[in-house]
Amino acid sequence: LAQAPKADAQKKEAAAPKPKAMTAAGVVSAVSGNSLTVREKTGDATFTEYRARLLHGHKEALFNPAYSLARWDALKAATDFKTRGVGALFTLLGENVTDLADANRVVEHYEEVLAASAGVEAEVSVKPTQLGLDIDPDAAYANLLRLARAASNARSFLWIDMEGSAYTERTLDLYKALRSEHANVGVALQAYLHRTVSDVATLLPLKPAIRLVKGAYAEPPEIAFLRKREVDENYLALCAFMLPEVKRRNLRLVLATHDTVLIAKAWRFAQSLGMERAHFEVAMLYGIRTDEQLRLAREGYGVRCLIAYGDAWYAWYLRRLAERPANMWFVARQLLP
Repeated sequence: LAQAPKADAQKKEAAAPKPKAMTAAGVVSAVSGNSLTVREKTGDATFTEYRARLLHGHKEALFNPAYSLARWDALKAATDFKTRGVGALFTLLGENVTDLADANRVVEHYEEVLAASAGVEAEVSVKPTQLGLDIDPDAAYANLLRLARAASNARSFLWIDMEGSAYTERTLDLYKALRSEHANVGVALQAYLHRTVSDVATLLPLKPAIRLVKGAYAEPPEIAFLRKREVDENYLALCAFMLPEVKRRNLRLVLATHDTVLIAKAWRFAQSLGMERAHFEVAMLYGIRTDEQLRLAREGYGVRCLIAYGDAWYAWYLRRLAERPANMWFVARQLLP
């Protein structure tokens, strides 16, 4: 097909309608079929209309969370999952912001998401560098405090994601300070790091919440297990270390993995402790092993679907592949029957 001249394309873009800003005043008013309606003071608009506006090239919508269409897609997905016994965990993609104004917009976005998703009982997860850790650690902590308060007001839960090893110590310091002021906060720990068992031991007196992931960043062998078998063994050993504390109600543990064999092994150990299935929590990514998520939920386990969304997905995806090409093969394997 012949392409329109660049000047004509620019005219069409200029003539396209500008998107309306979403605010906390907007509420989810209807969910039916593939259409989620957002009612605002100025009127109604379906998420498909917002998608069309974004695709017309309104670049102010690409970062500004006030225009975030994907937020409403995520809410709809969470609503659908809730009817089938699966909880939601929202995370807005993005990291290493270089402007505190951008960090503030991320906080405002999550505050609105928490307010809008109260009926869905969704939790949120955020990266410290998305809140300004690279710029000003004090500002990043102040932003975490705001989100912890917002989560508390929504009767929800705030998770702090773990990034590369250069941020591990600072992230744990942020979590320890935040946990001293708020009970509804947790942190992700990476099973492939040698230090994680010591980090767990240090956190236990705080009665923490820990989301245990395998780890996706490229790390040197001096500080991390690199072979899958070693990572799996350490993951299971960490579960054996922490599950007795879950049984004693001293720890909330979420197994964030799509490895159902590993989950089954951890459950056998939990079962030997006399744990109830509802206290054995699992988290998986949206769109990966959905059949297993639904099966575990039907069988009575605590299951959450991590719904990652936002306009930063492309840069995030390329960065993950550059850091660790095996990530691509992992996703490909999970999408196969």
